[in-house]
Amino acid sequence: MANPSLKACFDRKKFVVAPGIFDMISAKVADGMGFDCLYVTGFGTVASGLGLPDAGIATYTDMISRIGRFAQMSRTPVIADADTGYGGLLNVRHTVMGYEAAGVSGIQLEDQEVPKKCGHTPGRRVIPAEEMVLKIKVAAEARRDPNFLIVARTDARTGLGLEEAIRRGRMYGEAGADIVFIESPESEAEMVAIGKAITDKPLLANNVEGGRTPILSKARLEEIGYGIAIYPAVGFLAAAAALERAYSHLKTAGDSNGLPASESYGFGRICELMGFPEVWDFERRWAQPAAKE
Repeated sequence: MANPSLKACFDRKKFVVAPGIFDMISAKVADGMGFDCLYVTGFGTVASGLGLPDAGIATYTDMISRIGRFAQMSRTPVIADADTGYGGLLNVRHTVMGYEAAGVSGIQLEDQEVPKKCGHTPGRRVIPAEEMVLKIKVAAEARRDPNFLIVARTDARTGLGLEEAIRRGRMYGEAGADIVFIESPESEAEMVAIGKAITDKPLLANNVEGGRTPILSKARLEEIGYGIAIYPAVGFLAAAAALERAYSHLKTAGDSNGLPASESYGFGRICELMGFPEVWDFERRWAQPAAKE
């Protein structure tokens, strides 16, 4: 079942900040920090799980077990990337039902052609808006829980321009999407225009460090009409940089002595995060006496 607290945030117009999660360590760290929502990044999940680019290679089967685990192990509501729904209308129906059954609180569907590409990379092409409208209607019909949210993303801005992207955003909201996501506007002025044009649905801002869209403050996003900001890459970019620093030190020094404490989460702390204290308590309570010779 979807976590009703996420829909409640939007119902009372509370701005939502959602960090990107990509593996269970990132999920457990973020889950303990009091966010209203966690965002399962397709880029990061495919990269960490398969070691491949987010270019339409991963399938529903590749993703569903990992996404379900994120939802199962997190107290915080989870919105998960589902690319194009992994195919046609029947695939979209199956994907929505699967994500909802897995415990996800929101699903993101986009209007790219198959195979899709990462939203801040070049060469993206979109299907006709009318085809995406049908996908959204199917998704809305397929869900069982009204707290399960549908995020409709259009990638039309890069290839077809801002006006077409806004037109599609309106159409997708009218078709049943709960949140409208216009991918990769290229200036603050464009984001302001989107906020003025679409006022009946929460707008999603995709904040990618080094991406095509300027990263605005939470206060500014609220001011211009956005309702949620996702930061899909912030976690895996930081993790990759930290790993590179640690491995570089090991390669140069030949051991981990001298690695700054700030570069390490700490073994005791990671044991606690992963739940070892509960395991150790269980073992103490159920300890068996040593067998006699």
